[in-house]
Amino acid sequence: METTQFAKQALGFQKTMFDNSFNAMTMVQDQTEKMVNGYLDQLPWVTAEGKKSLQTSVDMAKKAQDDFKKAVDESFSKIEDLLEEK
Repeated sequence: METTQFAKQALGFQKTMFDNSFNAMTMVQDQTEKMVNGYLDQLPWVTAEGKKSLQTSVDMAKKAQDDFKKAVDESFSKIEDLLEEK
C-alpha cells in the first residue's frame, strides 16, 4: 500500500514539474514569436510571402507542441489509471 502511495506522489510531482516546465517553455516561445514578428514588420525587404512562410512554420510548431502536450497528458492519465487499479 505504501509503495502505491509513494508512486502516486512521485507521479504527481513529475506531472507538476512537466506542466510548469511546459508552460514556461510556451511563454518563452510566444514572447519570441512576438519579438520576431515585431522585428520583421520593421524590415522593408521582407515580403508578405516570406512572412506567410514563417507564420506557417510557427503554426506547425505550435501544433506539434500541442500534440506533444496531449500525448504526455494521456500517458500520465494512463499511468494514474494503472495505479488506481492496484
